[in-house]
Amino acid sequence: MTAISVHNLTKQFDSFSAVDRISFDVEKGEIFGFLGPNGAGKTTTIRMLCGILKPTGGKGTVAGFDIFSENERIKRHIGYMSQHFSLYPDLTVLENIDFFAGIYGLRGAQMKARRQWALDTTILQEYTDRITRELPLGYKQRLALVCALLHEPAIVFLDEPTAGVDPLSRRSFWDLIYRLKEEKQTTIFVTTHYMDEAEHCERIALIMDGKISALGTPAELKRSLRSRIYLISGQPINEMKQLISKQPGVTSVVPFGVALHVFFEDDENAQIAKKELERKG
Repeated sequence: MTAISVHNLTKQFDSFSAVDRISFDVEKGEIFGFLGPNGAGKTTTIRMLCGILKPTGGKGTVAGFDIFSENERIKRHIGYMSQHFSLYPDLTVLENIDFFAGIYGLRGAQMKARRQWALDTTILQEYTDRITRELPLGYKQRLALVCALLHEPAIVFLDEPTAGVDPLSRRSFWDLIYRLKEEKQTTIFVTTHYMDEAEHCERIALIMDGKISALGTPAELKRSLRSRIYLISGQPINEMKQLISKQPGVTSVVPFGVALHVFFEDDENAQIAKKELERKG
């Protein structure tokens, strides 16, 4: 059963194409990843699918509802965790949980049960009275995730949920996502710019400059990759990117944190570029 279906989805901002005629399907219960650098179109796509942003063209459905005409119905069937921390920092952990439970219309015994589920799931029982801004970032992200899931949505959208989180907290966060899939068959749509994190997904769409360049399982995408990948660091990074892009044999340059992932046709071209960069200091 298809949870999300998109065909030629497009978003224009004046003459700029933030999302350019992308097409894909996500099956019910699938962990689907959108992998790409900052500015690739990941967040714009999620906002269109969540009914926050109106598409310019194409068509699509989320949970069986049309993304053009049934925005409000979509919002009642999904959870959304934005890339920027979206909880109230001056409220306690418990106050944030109760606030979002109230927004979703939970009352009485149901609200009490979901509150307990949220605390058990995040292992935050000892922090119920802690002001949210005082929590470590990893705990904040786990709290934000369960608040987006209090109403038990069929589909949850996670926009770069572990950006800036330490590796141990990232692992804990993904353990929680796997539990959701196994226990509830929740469909997970997650964006990331971490290549290693994308491997947690069952299928991945690679997006660059608003276009999907490849789609498949992590194993399929690895087998199809013929380029040599090098991690290159230097400052200022924008000048490095422009310089490297002009080198022979470079097929793509993708920002990766404070460095660059550079795709070369072969090792010979990579070595030529290395010498050129060393020469220019």
